[in-house]
Amino acid sequence: MNLTSQPPVTYFIIKGISDVPELQVPIFLLVLLIYLMILGGNMTIFLLVCMDHHLHTPMYFFLCNLSIMDIMSSTITLHKVLVKFLSGDSTVSLHACMTQIFVFTSLVCNELLILTAMSYDRYVAICNPMHYLTIMSGRVCATLSIACWLWGFLVTIPHVVILSQLTCYKSKEINHFFCDILPLLKLSCNDTSLSNLLILICGLFLATFPFLFTFIPYGFIIATIMKINSTSGKYKAFYTCSSHITLVILLYLTLVCQYLRPISKDSLESNKLFSLFNTAAVPMLNPLIYSLKNKDVKSAFRRRWHKIIA
Repeated sequence: MNLTSQPPVTYFIIKGISDVPELQVPIFLLVLLIYLMILGGNMTIFLLVCMDHHLHTPMYFFLCNLSIMDIMSSTITLHKVLVKFLSGDSTVSLHACMTQIFVFTSLVCNELLILTAMSYDRYVAICNPMHYLTIMSGRVCATLSIACWLWGFLVTIPHVVILSQLTCYKSKEINHFFCDILPLLKLSCNDTSLSNLLILICGLFLATFPFLFTFIPYGFIIATIMKINSTSGKYKAFYTCSSHITLVILLYLTLVCQYLRPISKDSLESNKLFSLFNTAAVPMLNPLIYSLKNKDVKSAFRRRWHKIIA
């Protein structure tokens, strides 16, 4: 049968994390637990920063943005796993699929840019502490945040426009647990060379420039820290940056392994694992990395808790 003569696809079937029947209940319970931890952890940080004036600083302002992105990205990707188990419905309309791709890809771009802004914030805090509040004013932070959100959404539009032009698919089953760019391209029988080229260009652009603007400030930060005479001062400065740098490394490694590789059947299977780590593990680790190690957040939590039980 000529694939190009097939009727236009109006919906897709999401294969899910695994199609082994015995694994469906454990997968559902694990994903539900992770999702609840993501919601609880990130909402806790968001509410603490909003309610406690001690956390009304640029670093926590950007951390709030990060928490919102984590909640949104995990919700739009993991919800289908939960819905499929509870209702048995594994279908998603073409329009809903394109919307999911647009929102998720935009949020990934937004997160990279927000992490870059956080890197600049740490650079100013350590290398120019006397003028920190002047340089990182509320207006500057708001401008950086808005620019990150807008740029993330704008850079994703060409991808979705090109994907929406695909008219032929070998199958309706997407080998993933949500609609993502690479599985959809693998499924298409149209010429996807333009989409692949755009992914490579945007991937290199979004990986290179935010990466450079994230890590170059750390070169200056390390040079400044090494000039500190006291060991405790050096430790405190490194401690301030360790959470951020840990998160950045985790995210970049995952995205490079996930998107900047040739598309094949085996790579799609491994992409599920990288996607699961990116959409579940990273958003779950963010609040743990930033709160369990952070004295300010723990102090704010104790103050809120004492007010609740008082």
